[in-house]
Amino acid sequence: MYDLVIIGASAAGLSASIYAARRNLKFLVISKDVGGEVALSGEVGNWPGIIKIDGYELAKKFEEHAKFYNTKIQEGTEVLKIEQKNNIHIIHIIKGKKEEKLETKSIIVASGIHPRPLGIPSEKELRGKGITYCTVCDGPLFKGKTTATIGAGNAGLESALMMSGIAEKVYLITNKPNTKEMGSGFPRGENILIDKVKKAKNVEIIYNANTKEILGEKMVSGLKYEDNESKQEKELEIDGVMVHIGAVPNSDFINCVKKNIQKEIEIDLKCQTDCKGIFAAGDVTNIPYKQIAIAAGQGAIAALSAIEYINRFREK
Repeated sequence: MYDLVIIGASAAGLSASIYAARRNLKFLVISKDVGGEVALSGEVGNWPGIIKIDGYELAKKFEEHAKFYNTKIQEGTEVLKIEQKNNIHIIHIIKGKKEEKLETKSIIVASGIHPRPLGIPSEKELRGKGITYCTVCDGPLFKGKTTATIGAGNAGLESALMMSGIAEKVYLITNKPNTKEMGSGFPRGENILIDKVKKAKNVEIIYNANTKEILGEKMVSGLKYEDNESKQEKELEIDGVMVHIGAVPNSDFINCVKKNIQKEIEIDLKCQTDCKGIFAAGDVTNIPYKQIAIAAGQGAIAALSAIEYINRFREK
């Protein structure tokens, strides 16, 4: 019987683990991988105390800090479902091909998010054959080639900036018009990133465009899009596509908690869900801003709330 099981090993989960370890709880961290989206985020310049660091390196520092306290992190683990028996939570997991059950007094769900797909023809077939959802991971494969980044937020802007230093030609496709009201085509983008992209000589921004199809047989060879104003369809000859159109919460494995329409887990100010003994933190929750620093702070709140709950725990 664990006091606490933390699901997720990125900013929120590992932050929670530090507080749990310092309180000497009997706990376990389970996750598919360590670092999550942080490890794939490229250059990070807004983590307090470190002016500039690569996302992968920051994720490794989180892991090192957690393991300093002898935190047990069980990687390669997927949660299938969570059940309740009295006040005990039973977590059904699969590691490799082996299914197991974990019993715990409390849970912190810090499972994060995963990239949202476009949902258009040939996307599934060409994934890994020129289509990527991680520019940091796969961008260097397209050195000297022509690529297209699809996205209207910071992730799309960062992708285009990165590719401007790798590819010969970069298209950045946003489905928003180039108007002041729409933030020059990037309503949620930071001005400093927008300005840098506009100054990049080999980046061409295509505004108010809806991507309709990825072209290619064995590998990506092109992209078809529709101009939202004229309704005219156009094609681009490209070698690679970077998709950055948002993310989906990793919350399908848990049903006893309330979620919003985006499948984000709803929490209160103490990171409590409406399911007794279950807390949630980070990007999987309904917090308005998905930031590493905020996720880490929420991990601390969730851990302190879980500790408070465990101190008053009764099995029935």
